[in-house]
Order: sequence, then C-alpha cells, then structure tokens
Amino acid sequence: MRALPDPVASRAVLVGVSRYTVLEPLPAVANNLPVLARALTGPTSWNLPAGHCTVVAEPDTSRDMLDPVKEAAEATSDTLLVYFAGHGLLDGRGELFFGLPRSIQGRSYTGVTYQALREIITDCAARRLVIILDCCMSGRALGLMGGEDLLADQAEIDGSYLLAAAPENGRALAPPGETHTAFTGELLNVLQYGIPDQPRGLDLNTVYHHLRGELAAKGRPTPQKRDRNTAGRLILAHNQAYRPAAAPARPLTETDWPDPDDCPTPLAFLEALAEMRALTGLSISAISQRADPPLAPATVSRLLNATTLPATWKTTSRYLAACGLAAVQIEAWQRAWQRLRAQEEEPTSPESPTPDAEPPRARAWWDRLAGREDRWQR
Repeated sequence: MRALPDPVASRAVLVGVSRYTVLEPLPAVANNLPVLARALTGPTSWNLPAGHCTVVAEPDTSRDMLDPVKEAAEATSDTLLVYFAGHGLLDGRGELFFGLPRSIQGRSYTGVTYQALREIITDCAARRLVIILDCCMSGRALGLMGGEDLLADQAEIDGSYLLAAAPENGRALAPPGETHTAFTGELLNVLQYGIPDQPRGLDLNTVYHHLRGELAAKGRPTPQKRDRNTAGRLILAHNQAYRPAAAPARPLTETDWPDPDDCPTPLAFLEALAEMRALTGLSISAISQRADPPLAPATVSRLLNATTLPATWKTTSRYLAACGLAAVQIEAWQRAWQRLRAQEEEPTSPESPTPDAEPPRARAWWDRLAGREDRWQR
C-alpha cells in the first residue's frame, strides 16, 4: 500500500558542497539545494513545515554536516530523508567518504565518512529512512558485492530506502552549463512536472525507475537503489502530470481503493477521496447522481477540493457509497476521519514520539552492511 509521510513527524536534511579548494568546484550543487527544499516543503511533495527541512550548504567540518542530521534524527518519528550532493571520494581502503570544501582524495579525515553518517542513522527511531546520494561512487553505500552492473535491489530492513546517483565504481555528473546536477535535475523535474501515465501519488520505486530510464536514455550514469518491501511504496511526490482514466479497465475490488490507514494527515485523507473518483472514471456530476439521496455537484466539488476535513460525516459517507465502497469499507474511512479530527482538536507535540512509537528500525540494515564492508570489492 502506498503511504504519505506525516509532515509533522518527518524531517529532511539537505547537504550540499559546491566550493572546493583542491577538488573541482561543483556550482550546480548550490542550485540543487533551494529548489529541492521548496519542493519538499510544498504541496507537490511532502508539504513539510519549513522548520522541518534543514539546508546545510557548504559545511566546513564534519560536525557542521552531521550535527543537523543527528538533530533531525532525534526529532523524527515518521520519515527521515537525508540528501547529499557534492564530491564522493574514496579513502586508501576504497571506502566512500563525502567531500567537504578542503577535502583531498584518499584522505577520509578531510571529509565525512559514510560510516559516520551510518552511525547516526543507526540510532534513529524514524519508521522510515530515505537516503539520497548525488555524488560519485555513491553506489558504494549500497553494499554491493559485484561490479557496477550487478544491481542488488534488496535491503535488510523494512522502511529503508537508499538511492544512489551513480554505480559502485561510477561517476555522477554535473554537466557544464546546466543549472542542476544530472541526477538531481531529473529528480526535480519529477517533483515539479510529474510523470505522465502514472498514478496520482508517485512512490519511490516509480520515481527510481523513471529516473533510471531518463538518465540512461541521455547516456548519463544510471542511479541505483537498495530497499526492502514497503519502503519503495512511500510516496515522494504528487503527480503533476496525472490525468484520471476515462473509465476503469475492470471492475474495482477492495484492494484497488486507497487505504484509510495510509492517511496520516487531513490533506492525505482528502487527496485519497479525490483519487477514488478518479479510479471510478466517473465525472463529479455522475458521482452526484449515484449518491443516495443525490448530492449537488457543487457539494462533491467542494469536498474534493477542500483543504480541511469536513466537520460532519454524512456527505463523505454518501460520496464513498456513490463511488462503490461497501458499508464495511465506509466504516473504516469513518474511523480514519474520526482519528484525524481528534488529532486536529488535540494536537500532540511534534518533537516527541508517541509512547508506543516503534523502536529504531534501521539498526539491522546498517549493522549488516557494516559486517559486510571488509568483504566488499572496491
């Protein structure tokens, strides 16, 4: 089931290094950060509060880069996204480290090791982790044991997704004259313009396969990923190119409908209602006539274009029945509506995980990767 992160309980940290004293400068990286931040805090993506998306531009020291990641990890109970763009370098043992402004190839102490980032994320209590690395050699972070053409699309723990811009032994690109780096430029196109002929919500797997196809067609490095089970179903963007089908290709079943339990916010709930009408292939007018008793088209339109939950349940119930949901399904949606209404009336602290929050879920993944490092062929 596809799911949106809860913006109140989620965080993003975007790190970029564009200015280097020894290595080649990467001016496009500086352009990546503000645009990606606007996307993640806007309605086309996660709609994070501005204070939940931290931009770390040109960190001078390891602490400058990692302290914001640790702070975000400690404050996150739903989804944590960490993005790095800059030079990806190898130390004397062939292990990945991230280039800081004064970094030197082969000397990991001049940058930030991948191990240091991993140690922070190991202790994160977030339910889901998304790591995006737009740097050379970023495929090293995947723990691959073969060459760059041997993609292992498997991870060790639910809820973890690592997206690397380049293969294990490959280079990421910052093409001269282009505003953004090659990988992040394609990612921003997806966030801003969507993907034609894809669902309303673009999950990580859909975005990954699109990026891979687009970049390969342009002769550029192809991204790699590592995930497990439900991690790839996390929605990254609302598809701006989405167009509802004229009619369903087959009778809809219970599993075709959005799941109310995957609606952590009122906005997600309302977007799921709109997705239902799209799945039916019926117009607003047709849905209105199918309701019992009929609803005014303007009433349905207001419901589907609302930005806050309806104060009463009756209209939503009639709308769901008109879409074709059974009584037991409508009851599940009513419970979700009641849950979200209660959250609006009694907001919880965004900085404190709930008492029954899940324990850190990433430890097994990172620990297994750590255990394999000395076997990796760099």
